[in-house]
Amino acid sequence: MNKVLSLLTALFLTASLSFAGETVSSKKVVVSNDNCRFHAHEWQIDSSTAGLVGYSKGESKQGLGGNLGVNYFFSKYLGLGVDDSVGSGHNPGMSGFYGLQAYTSLQADLLFRYPICNWNLAPYAMVGGGATWGPTSQGDGNVGGGIEWRFMSNLGFFADCRWLFGNSGNFALSQALPRVGLRLSF
Repeated sequence: MNKVLSLLTALFLTASLSFAGETVSSKKVVVSNDNCRFHAHEWQIDSSTAGLVGYSKGESKQGLGGNLGVNYFFSKYLGLGVDDSVGSGHNPGMSGFYGLQAYTSLQADLLFRYPICNWNLAPYAMVGGGATWGPTSQGDGNVGGGIEWRFMSNLGFFADCRWLFGNSGNFALSQALPRVGLRLSF
């Protein structure tokens, strides 16, 4: 009996010592460090200054105003945006207060962006349509592009420009709508 107990004790000690050490594995765990500031399922709010340069009704038009917009990105690369520019344009041949004409331009766009994460930049292209009200009121199409720079994880500067085009009877529309402003993302 003494020999059996000694044998069991020796087996128990051997087994317990075999579990006491560290196991070394040759497998490496790789954790991706995604520090990109541009994400999928991202909402954005734009606030900017908007300009207006071009032709409407065969007359040269220039204007300056403000713009508010909201964007949603389904993926890191594809999104939808809606924005409204409101401002005052100058009518040629008229001076002072009477030479000013209010305008508004409501646009909806499909947005294609390509984030360059190391630089916190995202160039983007947009295509869409909407309506412009002012000296002439009509539907329009638009194409354009821009760039966004995120200086914080959820705040950045952007600058873009769209070309608005349309033809409603004798009222041809050919105008540039540049914007420069801040973009908040969440």
